[in-house]
Amino acid sequence: MQIVWHGQSCFQFIAENAKKEKITIVIDHFDAKLGLKMSTLKADILLITHQHSDHNNKAAVEGNPASSAGGPTELRSALPFLIEGPGEYEIKGVSVQGIPAFHDNSQGKERGRMTIYTIGAEEMRLCHLGDLGQKELTEEQIEEIGEIDILFAPVGGHPLDAKGASEIIDQIEPRIVIPMHYNLPGIKPENETLDKFLKVMGMEKTEPQEKLTIKQKDLPEEETKVIVLKP
Repeated sequence: MQIVWHGQSCFQFIAENAKKEKITIVIDHFDAKLGLKMSTLKADILLITHQHSDHNNKAAVEGNPASSAGGPTELRSALPFLIEGPGEYEIKGVSVQGIPAFHDNSQGKERGRMTIYTIGAEEMRLCHLGDLGQKELTEEQIEEIGEIDILFAPVGGHPLDAKGASEIIDQIEPRIVIPMHYNLPGIKPENETLDKFLKVMGMEKTEPQEKLTIKQKDLPEEETKVIVLKP
């Protein structure tokens, strides 16, 4: 599996299914007014955690021509399979589960609802927390999330800060954490910096990777590992 971060909460996952087909998943593309460079991405599956402009730019994600190669030309630009909320899905050998959650710690009264997603592909389980605002997950949410290999956690304080993120990570106990939704040059409004999260996690500054290419056999066996990606 290949994992690419495009900034804020936007990731692109490229996985191989049982038929050896490449399946591309994009989650939470953002609008240009966020202040980051926005590029058009291609995907077979598009996930949106909630309807805020820094997470729901459907127009910036096109269908993946590779998934319909050999078909009529007009079908090659078809839209990706869109998931915008809770439920269980199986698309081209990739499993997706949307788990209801809140964008604040007041049962959604301040910022509304959102969706946590788990993704199963290549014998690994991923979890994207979106813009989670809860100070802690409920027992039901923890049960639905289950065992997670790679967790994508917001750490920049709008609304989940570094300490809050670390407490959610302790609840899930993933093998790998990839931080997201923290301050980058140009972002409006500014988020908290990555350094705060690394300090809370007991880490020094680390060299960000361009992308993460990983297989199930590469996952760490013991302590949770933090991997930082370049946007």
